[in-house]
Formats: sequence, structure tokens, C-alpha cells
Amino acid sequence: MVRPRLPPPQPDPADRRQPVDRGGGLLGESKIACIDLITGDARRWVAESQALRNRAGWTAADLDAAVGAAGLSFPLVVKPDIGWRGFGVRLVRSVEDLQEYLRGFPADCRFILQAYVPYAGEAGVFYARMPGERHGRIFSMTFRYYPHVVGDGHSTLDELIARDPRAAMKGKLHRDALRDRLHEIPVAGERVRLSLVGSSRVGGLYKDACGYVTATLTARFDEIADSMPEFHFGRFDVRFASIESLQRGEEFRIIEVNGAGAEAIHMWDPEFGLIDAYAALFHQQSLMFEVAAANRARGFQPLTAMELVRYQRRQQTLLPLYPASN
Repeated sequence: MVRPRLPPPQPDPADRRQPVDRGGGLLGESKIACIDLITGDARRWVAESQALRNRAGWTAADLDAAVGAAGLSFPLVVKPDIGWRGFGVRLVRSVEDLQEYLRGFPADCRFILQAYVPYAGEAGVFYARMPGERHGRIFSMTFRYYPHVVGDGHSTLDELIARDPRAAMKGKLHRDALRDRLHEIPVAGERVRLSLVGSSRVGGLYKDACGYVTATLTARFDEIADSMPEFHFGRFDVRFASIESLQRGEEFRIIEVNGAGAEAIHMWDPEFGLIDAYAALFHQQSLMFEVAAANRARGFQPLTAMELVRYQRRQQTLLPLYPASN
């Protein structure tokens, strides 16, 4: 099998203040560069993250030292620095798990070690603020629910996946990720999570949560956006302890920052009608174009067509090379 040609190695920044590329997070962006835009006191809302470059010959001692130097401990999440829709995102519980992951990871490409946030809830919080404005707004918020099956006390995990309509649609992905557990028989009533990520790619369920947005939560994201140079439009993916604490702007951690390529994913709520979904999409695009026009008027230059193609090719070349998520 001929493997796709990898893009050129990404230069390591002299420090963690690597600027986001000119694509504005449209695609192919560095995830660590985006999350590291959050600075100062606002860093307390961010899951601790560290990017490293993959290389041959990682020993257990090397990796243990790298995890410790980053201020992290197992279990932790490992993910590609350039990724999309949860490709290659995995929970690792030991140095051995991390070694196995990196054996299947592209050489000379960066990966991110991130503190595992054990909060039960996950949300996409889409924030926008026009250049020059003091306050922004959360125009979309979505709760993500992970794909799962419920045990009956006598069926194997493999059989439960096959019988569940939603899980069966993504059956191959789940069986690949859980291949060592398919023979297990969950007890009656046991809820078995099938994926670490809640992406629609793996069968996650998205529910519109715009009605839960509060002025306090919006003020919290004003504070976070204030710490980020030239951040005007994007989605914060967060893990949170409870809906009530999230509404108070407390007990959450940001696990990713997505820019111009992010979606207002509340439109994927199954209860949304087609017209409502298109209205949400057009509203998002309209806001993005307003921000872009204002920034061009301030002297910022747009991405060229060839630059856009290079970003796209880099991302699409890497995705199939990543290890399976779990």
C-alpha cells in the first residue's frame, strides 16, 4: 500500500506563543496555537495542554518524563495538533498506552497531551464579537451526548452495538475502537460509552442549548476572549460539571478553540427542521463575513486561494494516518 506523502515538518515555535496561521482556524490550523491564545488569568479555564513532536524510539522513561514536565498525569487525552472531528483522539491510561498510540502516529508531526477533564457534560459554545466592541455574545450553544449502549446482563458489547439503531450506524468505528472489549457482557442497566469524543462522526447526539445561555456565562467568555489577541469569532469546546454551574460560568474547562471553520452545531439537533437548520447556518456565515469585512477594513489581508488549498491538502493528508480514536 502506498502511503500518502506527508506535508513538510511544522517548525517548532521558540515558545508557546505561536501565532495562529492566516487561515483564522478555517482548516488545517494548529490546535495548540489556538488554545494558547488564551492567556493570563483566563488560563484557569483551560485544560492543561502540551504539544510534542513525534519521533522514533520513545522509551517509557522518555514519555513519563515528558508527561511529568508538562505537569500532567495519567489518565490523559492525546490528540493530533492538526485534526478534525475527533480523528485520532484517544484516552490513554498509562505510558504503555501512550507508546502504543505513538507507534501508529505519523513521524515528525506534533501531538498534544491534554489533562483529562472528568466532567460529565460537554458543550460547544460559539462566541462572536465585532472588532472594536467591548462585549460579544454567545449565538449558539450545544450539548453533546456521547454514543452509548445499555447492558441487559446477557448480551455482549458486540451484540448490543448491533442492536442499537444509532450505534449500529457507526458499528465499524465502535468495533475498531473497542475491539478488546467486544466479548464483555455489561450488567443490566449499565451504560457503556462507545467513544471518548461526542462528534457526529462517531454517532454523537447534538442538542440545542441556546436556551441555557446566561448573561453571566456570556460575561465569562467576554473575559476569556479579552485575553486572546484578535479573537472575534469561534467555538469553544468545553467540559462542564453541571448545567447550573455552566450557567454561572463556573466548573468548566476549555478543551479546544475552533475558529472560522467551526460550526454552530446546535443546528444538528434532530428536532431542528430543515428551514431552521439553514437559517442557523446562514446566520453563522453572515456573522463571519461581517467580522471578516471589518478586519479587512482595518488592514488585514484575506487568505489566497492557493493558501487555502495548501491548508486543505495538509489536513486531509494527515487525517487517514492517525491512530483510531476511542
